[in-house]
Amino acid sequence: MSIRHLRLLLPVLLAVAAAMLAIAAPARAAPLVITQAQAVNAGGDRFPEGLPQQTVHLPDDWSRSRFRYDGSVWYRVTVDAPTDIRRDDLLALYIERVCTSFDVFLNGHRIHSGGRLVEPVTRNCYYPQLVTLPAALLQSQGNVLDLHVHGSALQRVAARQRAGGLSALTIGPQSQLAPMHASRMFWNITLVELTALTLLIVGGFMLGLYWMNRREVPLFYFGTLLVGWAALSTRVWWRDMPLEGATVEFIGVCAFPLLVACLVQFLLSYAALRSRAIEAMLAAQIALMPLTLMLAGPTRLYAMANAWYALLALEVFAAIWLYLTVVWKHRRVDFAPMLMILGGTTGLVMYAIAVQLQAVQQPPVQLMHFAVPLLFLGIGSRLLQVFSRALSAAEANRTTLEERVKEVTAEIERNFSQLSELRVEQVTEKERKRIAADLHDDLGAKLLTIVHTSESERISTLAREALEEMRLSVRGLTGKPVRLADALADWRAETVLRLGQANIECDWKGPAEEIEHLLPARAYVQTTRILREAVSNIIKHSGASHCKVRSSVGERDFGLLVQDNGKGIPMELDGKLDRGHGMSSMKHRAKQLQGQCLVESGPGYGTVIRLTLPL
Repeated sequence: MSIRHLRLLLPVLLAVAAAMLAIAAPARAAPLVITQAQAVNAGGDRFPEGLPQQTVHLPDDWSRSRFRYDGSVWYRVTVDAPTDIRRDDLLALYIERVCTSFDVFLNGHRIHSGGRLVEPVTRNCYYPQLVTLPAALLQSQGNVLDLHVHGSALQRVAARQRAGGLSALTIGPQSQLAPMHASRMFWNITLVELTALTLLIVGGFMLGLYWMNRREVPLFYFGTLLVGWAALSTRVWWRDMPLEGATVEFIGVCAFPLLVACLVQFLLSYAALRSRAIEAMLAAQIALMPLTLMLAGPTRLYAMANAWYALLALEVFAAIWLYLTVVWKHRRVDFAPMLMILGGTTGLVMYAIAVQLQAVQQPPVQLMHFAVPLLFLGIGSRLLQVFSRALSAAEANRTTLEERVKEVTAEIERNFSQLSELRVEQVTEKERKRIAADLHDDLGAKLLTIVHTSESERISTLAREALEEMRLSVRGLTGKPVRLADALADWRAETVLRLGQANIECDWKGPAEEIEHLLPARAYVQTTRILREAVSNIIKHSGASHCKVRSSVGERDFGLLVQDNGKGIPMELDGKLDRGHGMSSMKHRAKQLQGQCLVESGPGYGTVIRLTLPL
């Protein structure tokens, strides 16, 4: 046989060997489920042998079999030790539910204690029990198993799940029963503890958010609701409370109006609704429930509590309906997720009511203890999502607001600066007008008197020139703009007159089209002085016989060109044009007006002055 054939045959051989081993191995024993027992309503430390016994079926629910009984019940079963279990496997007793506390006896020996059997009793209603049966006490046949159970009557508790009772008993190998016990322990206790801790953390976080932003009232009610439910869930996992059973039940019932008030107020505030009447009713309800329970007495706690539960459920349904109606009209984006969450809450509440009314069988796992907290966490996640979106929007709005504030601040600063400048200009303008008036009225009158009364021609000429200069300064001080066409006409008349008096021919040409530009008063004064200085230089220093003046007007500036045919500037002054002939003052005045004044000259070629000023 080849190696290839061995490789193909090997998996088949392994499968056949595994099947043979499975057939040869002894079958594991199935656990024994005991559904019948002898019961005696009695207390004591031992099973009451002399009292009449009653055969009961397990599970034994005291709310049905012992409607008004409150106290202790002894249960006895007789079993034979299984013979088909492995030697290394322990035998154990699994009890799915025993309420409230219990002791276990095997063949007259106490092998397990579930806690105190007197007030304050240990509360094991939600705890599954796994009790190891000692091999030394087991007999091959006729083992007597006694269970001493202490429980409360249905009338003395707030819910059917907390009434006394005993489930079916399961006896089998501990290795088989331990997974069942661990699974039930997780669903009944561990999950409730985890959800309670989660609710406590989330509720505290919600209250912290409300403390930072007092306008978010829904966060306060919802945070209080979560913390309250977490506190109420201690009844499930806290077995040894230092309070009597009646007190624990009373406090638990009285906590529900507060939780319902928080839930109703949360829904109303989250829908942006508020009603003083509803607030007053909820507050009165919180105070009224304890009063009615005290008046009814501990023997009517179940009936009175369930009547209140029905009323509270109607209030919750009405608040949910009102909330969904408002959200459907004004905020449909929240309708679908909240409908699923609140719909699940409604279904759980109706299921809990049906269990209390025995319309449906009591479930082995208490859904209300972890399903409702999960729904609350769903609402909390939705709230956090909405809050995070609002926080992001607020942050964006804050950034936009900061930018807007910066813009407005900058605009205010600019306006203030402009107002300050305007105020300075107004004061300056007012002062200028006052000075101009003083010059015109006082100095002008005196210069005019000198012109007409002086016998010296030179003094009269100097006074006339001073009078013209004073009038020009006054015109600049008044600040009134001048039409450029009128300014060119004035400059032309003055230039032609002065050059003509000096026997110098003047050729003036200006723009042919109509000019509509306005020239500021300051530009008019400075340009007049530049032109006068240029004409004075021609008359005094050039020795010219002819002068050409050209004026041009562009979109943003205008220019003057003054050219003579004189001897030009001497060589010894080349490179020093700013030092003589008033060139420095001409360029300085042009620079003050954001313009420029260029001088071109050479010996025997005359002088060219180019003035360019912005409009």
